[in-house]
Amino acid sequence: MFPAHPPRTRTLSRLTGVALLATALVGGSGVAAVAAPAAPAAAVPAAAAPPRTTPGPCAYTETPDEPAARPVPLPPDPRRTPGHGTVRVTLRTNQGPIGLTLDREQAPCTVQSFLHLVRHRFYDRTSCHRLTAYPTLSVLQCGDPSGTGAGGPGYRYADELPTDLPPAPTDPTGVRKVYARGVLAMANAGPDTNGSQFFLVYANSALRPNYTVFGEVDAAGLATLDRIAAGGIAPTAEDPAPVDGAPALPVEICRAARRL
Repeated sequence: MFPAHPPRTRTLSRLTGVALLATALVGGSGVAAVAAPAAPAAAVPAAAAPPRTTPGPCAYTETPDEPAARPVPLPPDPRRTPGHGTVRVTLRTNQGPIGLTLDREQAPCTVQSFLHLVRHRFYDRTSCHRLTAYPTLSVLQCGDPSGTGAGGPGYRYADELPTDLPPAPTDPTGVRKVYARGVLAMANAGPDTNGSQFFLVYANSALRPNYTVFGEVDAAGLATLDRIAAGGIAPTAEDPAPVDGAPALPVEICRAARRL
């Protein structure tokens, strides 16, 4: 899995493995109980309705415990998910354009969800909250409107994992694979927890093949990523020379749009 990361983020906080989310605890009033005449028994509340799931093959499922960071409906889920051809999307960022080519054949449900979020402007005016510069992990992570690494679209869906990635030369066990420079992949918080967060690989990285690959970054986008990576990671009081954290050059996706 990924190197350890502060618990404020969710994967790559989604990539590191298990999501660590802050939960609010509703305490009692702190007032001592006082004896009182017996009252009629309170009605038993009805059981909560199960999370809604779309009826098609992608089975996008609501996550009530992780509400959407920005309101968005469940994606369309037709009986036959489009599974051929490519779609181009441009992320217009304050650091330059990042062109993406999405591959329906590689990951049809992922592409369908990503295009749905683009269509609903879910990614507009959002930050890319995480940059890594480990020797074996070089990625920019985006896709959370809250900017914390814990946010998502209020639904999840299953993995569409790659099966043809080459073994990482840095891992003699052969478990880790090469996510090559230019790969576009989904971040997650464990098996079948894809949502809205994704990562862009700017240098070959060694990962377990647990992350859905659904496209690639174009040449102009790689130039933008290189510029962001060259700016480094913002230092903190706890870590003056970090290799994982917020980009020193803040990255905002001003607009994500499909190219016709």
